[in-house]
Amino acid sequence: MFIEQPAIFMRWLYPHALWRMDRNEKSVYLTFDDGPIPEATPFILDTLDKFNAKGTFFMVGENAVKYPHLLQEVKMRGHRIGNHTYNHISGARHWTWTYLANAKMADRVLNTDLFRPPHGWIRTTQYRVLRKCGYRVVMWDVVTRDYSKMLTAEDVINNVKRYARPGSIITFHDSLKSIDKLKHALPESLRWLTEQGYSFRIFD
Repeated sequence: MFIEQPAIFMRWLYPHALWRMDRNEKSVYLTFDDGPIPEATPFILDTLDKFNAKGTFFMVGENAVKYPHLLQEVKMRGHRIGNHTYNHISGARHWTWTYLANAKMADRVLNTDLFRPPHGWIRTTQYRVLRKCGYRVVMWDVVTRDYSKMLTAEDVINNVKRYARPGSIITFHDSLKSIDKLKHALPESLRWLTEQGYSFRIFD
């Protein structure tokens, strides 16, 4: 559970980040990290369409530059774009201004006020500077762990069933590590969430 849902101390570290949305509304916020890539993004988009669902794609800037047609396709289908740095860099390994410069480089392509740090962690100084620059930092309430070699597609689905709740920000990955599992896990997760009465929201 420490991995699938954030520890309390992490919420204290980043108190104004978005961890969970309205608890009184039966909706969830689907997010997809690390894309766009041709091996995964089209499948995710088609699956979301089948369930009339919208999501937020936290894109790596260099992927968006490499595949601009996928960036435009995500926008055209009504989904939200978020910034996941230009090179998927770790906050632990970079100084604050280097990190900010990398995020700004990505934003020249992505043009968004939403930011999610790769690996879900940044220095508190980086967090404060990003907020001062106008970014809303989006974390998560549920990590499906679809990237893990130790989990099966059924495990990913079970993580959604076990941890999703009203207002959950659910994290999947738009990546090579995840796509084989997502081909089964994403439609089944969306089917279950729909059956439970959840709607799918994107950030304002």
